[in-house]
Amino acid sequence: MTAPARLADIAAQAGVSEATVSRVLNGKPGVAATTRQSVLAALDVLGYERPVRLRQRSAGLVGLITPELENPIFPALAQVIGQALTRQGYTPVLATQTPGGSTEDELTEMLVDRGVAGIIIASGLHADTSADMQRYAQLRAQGVPFVLVDGFSPEVQAPFISPDDRAAMTLAVTHLAALGHTRIGLALGPKRFVPVLRKIEGFVGAVRDQLGLAPEVIEAELIQHSLFTLEGGQAAASALMDRGCTAVVCASDMMALGAIRAARQRGLRVPEDISVVGFDDSPLIAFTDPPLTTVRKPVPAMGQAAVRTLLEEIGGTPAPHSEFVFMPELVVRGSTASGPGQTA
Repeated sequence: MTAPARLADIAAQAGVSEATVSRVLNGKPGVAATTRQSVLAALDVLGYERPVRLRQRSAGLVGLITPELENPIFPALAQVIGQALTRQGYTPVLATQTPGGSTEDELTEMLVDRGVAGIIIASGLHADTSADMQRYAQLRAQGVPFVLVDGFSPEVQAPFISPDDRAAMTLAVTHLAALGHTRIGLALGPKRFVPVLRKIEGFVGAVRDQLGLAPEVIEAELIQHSLFTLEGGQAAASALMDRGCTAVVCASDMMALGAIRAARQRGLRVPEDISVVGFDDSPLIAFTDPPLTTVRKPVPAMGQAAVRTLLEEIGGTPAPHSEFVFMPELVVRGSTASGPGQTA
């Protein structure tokens, strides 16, 4: 299409003269704001790209660092955060750690070098009690606002966004005890992580209250640490079944899928022979076989709060340096049933 014809098309679409279109495209003054908008809208409708200088300026880049993307809960969180940032005129930049690849520190440095307006870190080293928290003081000293999701450290001056891990375990144990289970196990990740320690605390308290077991018995017999993966869940659940557990609470949905696999390898049926509860309610988990009973992490609320809090920090009205804790909810589906020997 020739340039004059193109100008004519745009002018016709916008209901203005070709001279006006030309003035807008060349960034010349003397055009009413509403007329300018009509011309730009006509460009969009006709599928022409706006000249670079006329494109809407982004309010800036915001980095989101996640530990991985294999667990569907991280893409779900990234989507919520990305949409919330885009609505506020920011451009989200997703940075993912990979095994043997970039570390959180390297990704942080890369984002700071790119001049990001702020950073949101999900399930990072702030959740690891063995990690040096000095890295966050250095980030703050560089003047980069940040918000930390899933984890907590009293040493770090920043807003934290977390689910209530203790309450999550109380919900799961109460559900299973009501179904008549008396040997309930907990499969979770390495002990050094804050969410793991909190889940243990909630689990021990709930099993003690519901079933009257002593905390030392619970710790010794009913808790199994492994990795936050399908294989990790399989290994942990297998160990718990060896100790006579008829129900297993898992610290992630991925681990719960591993627990179901472990049960099937033994010729056990879920939920008839063993009940399994997950944690997260990640996308598609309602469609597994059987559909998974799980404790839903309030990802939309947490993601939106992380963005809101970060933008307050960027805007110069820092949020209090405290933890915003969100209540999870139990979603009962098909992977839990009455304990063996119980009538429904």
